[in-house]
Amino acid sequence: MNIDPAPLERIADRSWPAAGRGRLGDWIVNTDRGFSGRLNACWPLGDPGLPIADAVDAVEAHYAAAGLPPLFKPVDGLSPDLEAELARRGYAPRTETLMMVGPLRGEGGRAEVTADPDARFETVFNGAQNNPDDAAERMGAFRRIPAPRGFGVIEIDGEPVAIGGTAIEGDWAGVFGMRTLAAHRRKGLARDILEALFATARQAGAHRGYLQVEADNAPAVTLYEGFGFREAYRYRYWGR
Repeated sequence: MNIDPAPLERIADRSWPAAGRGRLGDWIVNTDRGFSGRLNACWPLGDPGLPIADAVDAVEAHYAAAGLPPLFKPVDGLSPDLEAELARRGYAPRTETLMMVGPLRGEGGRAEVTADPDARFETVFNGAQNNPDDAAERMGAFRRIPAPRGFGVIEIDGEPVAIGGTAIEGDWAGVFGMRTLAAHRRKGLARDILEALFATARQAGAHRGYLQVEADNAPAVTLYEGFGFREAYRYRYWGR
């Protein structure tokens, strides 16, 4: 798809806010508790205002001061000079991720959407995460998502079992935090959550959706492709 990555990446960054947010020219330097890649990485989205080697030095110093390992999130093909510098320093790419974009389809179905991540949302999210500190970091990001936003929940027999969130900015709606408890997977719940989030986003004026999914997560990619989403570009995290 013919999507300019830099503007969409800036929207995606604002829609998943880290606890600490710095800038180096056009680079965004995020810091949090050290778990979510997007919350704890430098997003190189243009000119850092310094020679590449000096810019990497500055980012490394920033993360050292925060007590975190340096991590970079360049979009494939946009920062060849940076990637060459990182490789020279012993960094390597990992976690190949697709940015997918597509239409907002669906009418909502059985999911309930609220403006805030309530206790039901947190229960499912915590139940689907292996690390409570990781879960706490991401719940903090959910609470910082600016309005308009929506958090979908599906209950079965009075118990929340599936969730997802959306962050809306202008024409774009991002999808985050899709989770279904293990005992309730393969029941079409993720599809119902997506339809509800997309309906909420359309009501807020959005017409296009985006989401990030790891390239090797074939079931999720297939689900999103069923809604008409297609790969726009890829990125990888570069760390030591």
